[in-house]
Amino acid sequence: MEVPESINRILIVGGGKMGEAILSGWLSVEVDPADFITPNNVIVVDPTIDRREDLEGMYAVECIGSVDELQEDDKPDLVVLAVKPQVMMEVLEGIRKTPAFQGGPLGPLFVSIAAGLTTDRLIEGLPAGAPVVRVMPNMPLMVGAGATAVCGSATSTDEQVQFVCDLFECLGRAVVVKEADMDAVCAVSGSGPAYVCAMIEALRDAGAECGLDLQVAEDLALQTVLGTAQMLEETGTPPATARESVCSPGGTTLAALDAMNERGFADVIRAGVQAAVRRSKELAES
Repeated sequence: MEVPESINRILIVGGGKMGEAILSGWLSVEVDPADFITPNNVIVVDPTIDRREDLEGMYAVECIGSVDELQEDDKPDLVVLAVKPQVMMEVLEGIRKTPAFQGGPLGPLFVSIAAGLTTDRLIEGLPAGAPVVRVMPNMPLMVGAGATAVCGSATSTDEQVQFVCDLFECLGRAVVVKEADMDAVCAVSGSGPAYVCAMIEALRDAGAECGLDLQVAEDLALQTVLGTAQMLEETGTPPATARESVCSPGGTTLAALDAMNERGFADVIRAGVQAAVRRSKELAES
C-alpha cells in the first residue's frame, strides 16, 4: 500500500524497549510503505535525558522530553503511542493540550501499542475526532520477525487501518483483527516471546542436568525452536502433523511427551494464556 500523502513526519511517544524496537525496525527496512521513514522525519519523546541521548546517538533522531515541547511547525502526521498503559491517560492529557496535535480527523493518525486500553478509552483522551488505530506487536519485530495484530476504531478508516497493518508487516507478520480479539492476541503473541524464552531456559537447564555443557544445551534448544518454527512456516505443515511425524511408537519423543502431558503441559500453557487475558481486561478497566 502506498504511503498516504498526508503521512510524512512521525512521532514516537515512549523510547522504551518497544518504542525503540519499532524505531529501529522501521529505520532499517527499505520496503514499501516503511521506506519513507528516515531519521530526519522521526521525533522520539522520552522523559529520561540519558535515554534520549542514547537514542539520538544510536539512531540520529531528534528527541524531546515531553509532548508539550513539540512545536506546531513540527506537527506529526503519525503518532505512535508506545508508553505503558498505566501512564497513557496522563500522556493523552498532554497531547490534548498541545496545539501540534489538534485537527480532528485531519490531524495526526494515532497508533497505540498499549495492552488492554481500548480504542474507546483512547478516543476519549485524545483531541475530538482524532483517528485511532490499535496494534499489539511483539518484541521480535526488532529483528524483522514480529507478530502484530491491528484493529481499527470508531474514528479510523479502513485505509488507515490497512496502512498501519502494512507498516508493521514490514517488521514481520501483521494481521487485522476485531478489537474484541485483542486481549487474546496480547496473551498469545504479545506475551508469547516470554513463554518461548521460558521453554528454551527449561530445555537448556534440563539438558545440563543430563550432562550437557550449559552453553551447548542452550544453543541446541535455541536452534531447535528456531528451526521448528521455520520448518512449519516454509512447509505449511500443521503443528500436530509435524509433532506426530517426530514421534516413533515406543520411542524417546513419545516417552517425553507422555511425561510432559502427565504433568499437565497443555494445561499449563492454557492457564498462562488465560491469566494474561484476565490481566489485559483488568488494565482496560483500571
